[in-house]
Amino acid sequence: MKHKVITTRWVLATLVAGLLVVLSGCGKTPTVAADQQTGSTGADSPSGSPAVDYVLPPDPRGIATARVEARPLPDYLEIAARIEADPTRVVHVFAPVSGRLISVTVRPSDHVSQGQTLAVLASSDVAAARAAYRQAVADHGVKKKALARAEDLYRHSAIAAKDYQQAQADSQSSAATLESALERLQFLNAEPEGSSDQIKVLAPRAGVVIDLGAAAGEFSKSLDSSSPLCTLADLSTVWALGDVYEKDLAGVRIGEAADVRINAYSGATWRGRVAAISDTVDPNTRTLKIRVVLPNLSERLKPEMFGAIRLLRSTQLGVAAPATAVLREGAAAYIFVQRAPGHFERRAVTLGRTLDRDRVEVVSGLRPGDTILTQGAGLLQATASDPQKGG
Repeated sequence: MKHKVITTRWVLATLVAGLLVVLSGCGKTPTVAADQQTGSTGADSPSGSPAVDYVLPPDPRGIATARVEARPLPDYLEIAARIEADPTRVVHVFAPVSGRLISVTVRPSDHVSQGQTLAVLASSDVAAARAAYRQAVADHGVKKKALARAEDLYRHSAIAAKDYQQAQADSQSSAATLESALERLQFLNAEPEGSSDQIKVLAPRAGVVIDLGAAAGEFSKSLDSSSPLCTLADLSTVWALGDVYEKDLAGVRIGEAADVRINAYSGATWRGRVAAISDTVDPNTRTLKIRVVLPNLSERLKPEMFGAIRLLRSTQLGVAAPATAVLREGAAAYIFVQRAPGHFERRAVTLGRTLDRDRVEVVSGLRPGDTILTQGAGLLQATASDPQKGG
């Protein structure tokens, strides 16, 4: 009886031990399978499925990589702007007298030098001014001779002092009249001894003809005309004008460096400084005018061009990637990130600000130290292998 009890206990112990071994083996099988599925890198797609492996082709030409680093990223204030000529360097040229235009010798966009002839005008005012000058010359000659006689008579006590003083006053008056008549001819750019009724309208300063308001054959009404013969501008320095909102005014200061980009010249930047901020707010737009003075010796900047003024507000530490590294599919953005040497995965990223024309801020999806593909995404996508299919 005792022997049967011992045998029964031994059989039960053997069965329990065998069952434990089976259960232990069954517990390990899923873990091994999972490890084989995820692979040695442990990189999974957002859905939990294994990431597609992209392998560098045998010929890596056309493919470039870069290492991601955290660095200070600028925060810019962008303001729409337009180019204007400096008003202090713009001259509206009017005819000095009324008359008929014989010829106009300049055209819009012509460069002129100071003193260059802009137009030729025929006017009766020239003849009148020349006649007044000749009359003044004759009158002054008579008054000078009268003064000489009066001086001789007064020296010999032949006339009273008041008569001599009157002769002096008459001579001085005639001299002033003569000087005024000569200045009038000089203002008209007419020769005192000439006989023509034509005068030349000269450029008061060097510049570019930005507007032409007259043509040969027209009658000019002199300075009371509302339309000038032409308008000259010195474009060696121009203004970039922009409207800044009240909420952004705290980030704008006079004397601050500013970059100006023009829509017509992609990639080109002009550097200037904020020269002025208006003292009043536009009640309709709630904006203030700012002015940036720009050098324009090449005259590439033309009045009424559109562009943008960019001011640096602050800097903050962040991650940026070249724009060529970003792939877009609808609203989603992706970047190829290296998993192992020669192996990449396509990772979804969240983009932030565009920092410049070739860099973009990456808010999430990249970490400092990651190696990313910057060129050759098309070549790399052709090498994709799906771990689920054993590729």
